[in-house]
Amino acid sequence: MKDLSKYIEHTLLKQDAKKEDLQKLYAEAKENNFLGVCVNPVNVADAVSALKGSNVKVVTVVGFPLGASRSDVKAFEAKKAIEDGADEIDMVLNVSEIKNKNYETVKTDIETVKKSCGDKPLKVILETDLLEKDEIKKACEICVEAKADFVKTSTGFVKNGVGAKVEDVELMAKTVKPYGLGVKASGGIRDKEKALALIAAGADRLGTSSGVAIVQ
Repeated sequence: MKDLSKYIEHTLLKQDAKKEDLQKLYAEAKENNFLGVCVNPVNVADAVSALKGSNVKVVTVVGFPLGASRSDVKAFEAKKAIEDGADEIDMVLNVSEIKNKNYETVKTDIETVKKSCGDKPLKVILETDLLEKDEIKKACEICVEAKADFVKTSTGFVKNGVGAKVEDVELMAKTVKPYGLGVKASGGIRDKEKALALIAAGADRLGTSSGVAIVQ
């Protein structure tokens, strides 16, 4: 049986999250020995402080949730988050530019943020609910070229979106894993069955707000 806690980035990115909600997130992450927490940039410093002395990583998001910020703004956001103590950065891909087939722009966007990350891992959120299968594959190939560290399925913010799908994770894993990149599945992961199916499909990380329910 897999130790699911070691896959889970316990996530709270709601715009109306209160301080007590975040404190609960940090306490649960420590208690369940989760791999990390994923919070908005404004909460990074507090998360670092609350998790001091534990092995829980602090992950944050940039260009979130639309991916439509300028590259230099995404890079600045990543730099500031790392200064605040973030261990990893999850950036949102410029989805419009994938749709427009402006692949060089997409690559430059990722490279610009990657440069800001230094030695900190960069995950690229593809927003798979908005992409066709060939677009997912192409986005993954660009992430390989741009030397990202992970590809990630979803923000969880697409209206009526499904989030992480087994077939999408399989496609992502098949495309990036030969080049040493990891896969993070996120969005709509609410139970153990789904979590295990995504891991079997190739997910190395699970971004979920249902981490406690999944491990218990």
